[in-house]
This record gives sequence, C-alpha cells and structure tokens, in this order.
Amino acid sequence: MAAQASPAASPAAPPVPTLAWSDCQGGFECANAQVPLDYREPEGRTLTLAVIRRKATDQAKRKGTLFLQPGGPGNSGVDFVRGNYAGLPAALRDSFDVFGYDVRGVGRSSQVQCWDDPTYTQAVTAAKGVPGPDAYEPAVSKAAEFAKACQDNAGDLLPYVGTEYVARDIDLLRQALGEDQLTYYGRSFGSYIGTVYAALFPKRVRALALDGAYDPVHYSYQPYKYDRPQYLALDGAMSRFLDWCEADQATCGFGDGDPRAAFEKLKADLDANPVPTANGGQANGYTLVYRLMFNINEGKVIWPSFGEALRKAQQRDNTSFLLRPPSPASFDFLNPNVAVECVDKDYPSDPALLKRQVTTNARLAPLLGPAMAYGPPTYDHQHATACVQWKGEHVSRYDGSYRAKGSAPILVVGNTGDPDTPYQDAVALSRELDNGRLLTFKAEGHTAFGRSACATDAVTSYLVDLKVPARGTTCADETQPPSSTPTVAPPGTTLGELRNGVSDRLDRIGVARR
Repeated sequence: MAAQASPAASPAAPPVPTLAWSDCQGGFECANAQVPLDYREPEGRTLTLAVIRRKATDQAKRKGTLFLQPGGPGNSGVDFVRGNYAGLPAALRDSFDVFGYDVRGVGRSSQVQCWDDPTYTQAVTAAKGVPGPDAYEPAVSKAAEFAKACQDNAGDLLPYVGTEYVARDIDLLRQALGEDQLTYYGRSFGSYIGTVYAALFPKRVRALALDGAYDPVHYSYQPYKYDRPQYLALDGAMSRFLDWCEADQATCGFGDGDPRAAFEKLKADLDANPVPTANGGQANGYTLVYRLMFNINEGKVIWPSFGEALRKAQQRDNTSFLLRPPSPASFDFLNPNVAVECVDKDYPSDPALLKRQVTTNARLAPLLGPAMAYGPPTYDHQHATACVQWKGEHVSRYDGSYRAKGSAPILVVGNTGDPDTPYQDAVALSRELDNGRLLTFKAEGHTAFGRSACATDAVTSYLVDLKVPARGTTCADETQPPSSTPTVAPPGTTLGELRNGVSDRLDRIGVARR
C-alpha cells in the first residue's frame, strides 16, 4: 500500500466549526460547518458542509446526538434525515437529536461534477443491456473520458473527497455538537465511513451500527476482490427472483413459463428497439438492467411488482418503472459515487489485469453483469475501468488498519441475500474489528434496519441503551411476496432506489435527491 502524509502529524489541531442554527421547516434546523479542505493544512482553505438536525422529542430522556449516514458514496445526508426522520422508532427520536449532513463533494457540500447531464445522458443512452463481443475497449475508452472530465471539472476538490477526510469531518462535527463520543447509524457506504471513523478514533466511539457493511480491506486495498462478490451477489438476487417467478407464474405473471429466457430476450429486444419515454428520451436493455440493479435492493416485497413491470416492458409500456432512464438527479449521485471510490481504492495499474477482471465479472454474472461491466462509469460495478485510469491524488484515502483497537462494541449488520453489499462483507468486517458483533438478517434485499422488526429493535436497543445482541443472533422476518395478484408500484416510483437513498422523483435544489 502506498505511504501517504498523515494529517495526524500536523502540529495544529483543526478549528472546531461554529454551528449557527436556523429553522428550515418541518421542525428541522439547518446550518453550515466550515472544515479544512486539506487536513494536512488544518488552518488553510476551508470547505462548507451543509448540516441538519431535529432535536430530541423528549429532552428529559435525551442521550445525545445520533448521526445518520446514508449509502452511496453520493447520497445527501440532509435529504436522508428529512426523508427518514418520521419513520425512525420513537425511542430514537425521544433519545437523540437526529443529525445528518452532506459529506464533502456531495449535494450542498461542493457537489462533484465530472460529466454534465447531456454527456451522461448520451453515455447511458448508448449503453446496451446485451453488449456485443467487442464491448470491452469502447467501455475503457468511455471510462477514460469520464476520468479526464473529473480532473478537468473538479480537479481542485477531488484529492480531498476520500473517506479519511470524511471521517475527520465527522469528528469535528461531533465536537461542534458538544458530544464526547459518537453515536452513529451508517447504511451501505455509510458503514465504511463509520468503519474509518472507528479506526481513526476508537476511543471516541459510543455506539456504531454499520448496516449493509463493507469488507474494508477488500474495498480499499484489494478492490477486485471487492468487486467480484458484488457482481455475483447482484446476479444471485436476480436469479432467485427469476426462480420464484417460474415457480409462481400466477403471481409473477412474466415469462410464460420460462422467465429466464424471456428476460434475455427482453434485454435484446429493447436494445434493438428502444421504447420512447414521456420526456423525449428512450429506454433500452441497459435502462432495464440499471433499474433492476437498484430496485432489487427492496427484497422479496418488490418481486410481484417486478413481474408486472417486466410484463409492461415486454408490451413496450413506458409507464413501467423499469423503463425510466437515469435522470439528472441520478447523475448528481453517480458523479461523486465514481469519484470518491476512485480516490478511496487502490486498483493496480495493470491494463491486462483490468481486462481479465472485467471480462470475468461479466461472464460469471450473465444476467446483469455484462451491462454493468461494459457500460459507462455509473454505480459500484463499473468503477474499475475509470479508477485504473485515474490521474488524481489520493491524499484523503484511508491507509491504515481497520481494527479499531480499544473501541466500544460495534454492531455490524448483514443480510444473507444482500445484492449490493454481500453478506460475507459483514462477516469479514465483524471479524476485522477488535470489538465487532455481527447481527444477521436472513433475507433478500439491501440492509436490515427498517425492513426487519427484529433487526430494527436490536439496532435501536444498541443505540439507545448500548445493549449488544447475543453472538449468533439471526433475524428471519422478511416480508414474503403474496401468492396473489401483484401490487404494482406506482409509475415513477423506484422503491429500491428510495431505500438506497436514491430517488429521481425529487427535484434538484442545488442537489436534492438520492
């Protein structure tokens, strides 16, 4: 691993931000926090972070501040708090000021933009659900264009958007809020942010719940080993849906007895004859794969809606929520999603290794993998082609041990059928941490809090009262698909994206959404 200058070696401690709170509707307060752009120069240039909180409803029971961190990278923490506050268990709303913020490079905190909206639209419109045999080289070329655009359009910011600096921001915000220790719930990529925080500041941990956890060693130091299980997990989830669809044709309603063959044919048909969309765009096989990738995160509860949406796609009905091309709101997420991971990850520079890894991923995950592997840089699965060609600095990348020696107990949550952060990642993190405890949710879908009453109760009890679940605790209360006529998701609704922090339905306000 590359040696890097350590911000901790600086003789001066960074100034603690002063938060001037003002009302921002709905019972929420908002403020801006000034933090160092570069922690190697803690009293130099600053970056403004947008923050939000809602005070504890029962001040007599108040235990402190609960940091909420959504997935991504690229999701707005301000929007996440606004959108999820009402659904939190009463015990959390009573016990904590609920706090969130847009991390550096995201949303209202100096949004990273590599490709503009027309360029991204052109790239995803040209992508295919069934790429041809010569798709690899054009994919690498397109990724090089993306990486160059990042440097051209955001090069002054990019070296400083890595997760070590994000974790250092959290510690300054903790101090600004008057908290001696951190209480934190992080989902998906938010689990990696929490992991880095614990590694840097283990004694400052009160409670960290890391849901949909990352294997941090693979993510940071061995990213090809991180990427492949994600391909396999996504394809595995899609395969299990198609198995269910075949077994319960009456409920699924897609495939005429052979949904796998019907799905492959549908991708190819949409590539050959894209469906015009209401906004003047078009949806093809890549659109279908892109939407499935995010929506499958909702688990079995969405399977009947998948069947109906796939049948609508066969009928070229553009009200199918699987035929909604990525929008500008998606691009606001995808730009930093790629950029942050290219700063965080240590990909080998060998182009021959890149080709072997990407082509093997596509081959081993035939349902959705080829579109992901050979598409433009968008979500996690497509980052290698851009990151291998990344020319920017990595000064804010965390480069150390993840053991968090001496921390309080840290709760790690993993789903056995997670299509986004594979279950073995949660197992690996719980073992990597000196004081980790694994909670298992036996279910499809991404993350457990809010989807499992069992897991939600366990996480809540841990955050409020520091009660750690017994070793080997497993929850198995996933909602099963009904054996009846499917309930169709409303047009334009993407349930899995909402759970993942992503929504095209929200208008951009500088950046509001995901």
